[in-house]
Order: sequence, then C-alpha cells, then structure tokens
Amino acid sequence: MYSQSVSSAPVTSMAQAKSQASTVFLAKVFNWMAIGLALTGITAFLTVNSQAMLHMIFGNKMVFYGLMFGELGMVIYLSARIQKISAQMATGLFLTYSVLNGVTLSAILLMYTMTSIAATFFVTAGMFGSMAVYGFVTKKDLSGMGSFMFMGLVGMIIASVVNIFLGSSMMSWMISGIGVIVFTGLTAYDVQKITQMGAMGIMNQGEAAIRKTAIMGALSLYLDFINLFLSLLQFMGNRR
Repeated sequence: MYSQSVSSAPVTSMAQAKSQASTVFLAKVFNWMAIGLALTGITAFLTVNSQAMLHMIFGNKMVFYGLMFGELGMVIYLSARIQKISAQMATGLFLTYSVLNGVTLSAILLMYTMTSIAATFFVTAGMFGSMAVYGFVTKKDLSGMGSFMFMGLVGMIIASVVNIFLGSSMMSWMISGIGVIVFTGLTAYDVQKITQMGAMGIMNQGEAAIRKTAIMGALSLYLDFINLFLSLLQFMGNRR
C-alpha cells in the first residue's frame, strides 16, 4: 500500500504539470487571438469612418480583391513557412492580417445595423466560448470530428465559388447554415489540439518556438471566430 502511494505520486505530479502547461499555453494563444480581434474591430471602425478609405477600397474592385487575395496569401504563407520564419515575422504577419481583415470587413458595418452586429457578436462569443470550454475539458478524442468538419469546410468553399456565378440566395443561406456547424465544431477541435500541444511539452521549448506555435493557434481560433460570426450574421443581421 505504501509503495503504491509512492509510485502514484510522480504520476500525479506529472499530470498536474501537464495540465498547468496546457492552461498557460492556451492562455497565450487566447491573448494573441484577442489582440487580433481587437485590431480587426478597431481597423473596421476607423475604415468605415473615413470617406477616403472607403472610396479607395470599395470604389475600385481591383483594390478590394487585391486585399482579399493578399489576406489569403498571408495565411497560406504563414501556415507553410511557420517553422522557417522568425517569431517576430510570424507575429507581424498575424497582426498585419488582422488589420487587413478589418479593412475588408468594414463593409459589414455599412451593410448591417450596429444593433444586429453587436447582438450577433455576443451570440458568437457565447457559442465560441462554450465550444472552447468543451474542447478544453472533454476527454473524448475530437480528431475524427475535426476531419469531418474540415471536409465540410472544403465543401463550403466549393459551394461558395459556384454560388458566385449562380447568385442564389437560398444557396447562400445553406452555406451559412453549414458554416455555423463547421466553425462551431472546429472551435472545439482546435482548442483540444492546442491544449494537447501544451501538454506535449511546447512550454519547455525556446521562447521563439512557443511564440510561433501560439501565433498559429491564435490564427486558427481567430479564423474560427470570424467565420462563425459571419455565418451567424447571415441569419441574425438586419440590413440597413
């Protein structure tokens, strides 16, 4: 009995250390995500209150689509080169992406009433927070769900491209409905994945490695939040 209690002590201590490391790393990720969302919101507000910015961005389709493709290119580059670029560059790319996204998302402030945008934001925050908690506390492996949600995301992208030519409002609603499901599920999956990274010893690596991994985690959760918000806005938003 004595030997059992002694042998179990290191195991318990190790489990507590892993749990603490996961919590600390997850907090770093959420801090960066919050910074990204704050930058996006501030940039969108400043853009919509500047006639010069609005004319430059929305008065020329080439500029608007250039920003859109630029954002996409930044996400692809950051994801593909994260191991080779510096922590400072990774941070800069994430923050720059957040600002550019705020510029393009300023169109939402023009299209929808502020009341409906605020209401949708709080609903999004509630859903996102609930699924984040679930992803953090659940013992169930969510990798299968993550793969299924990723397939749904690919289907959404294909359907969205097709709908550019069809211009179907019904298809647009269906895509948004699928988006709510997909990004809700991806939130839980991404949080569990990030938590596991913390438990696997990422906090024992150098500061640069921790920062880069936290930035990638923040980007994943940032995209989950923004896309969940946009999907819900299709149902809850009141146009001006």
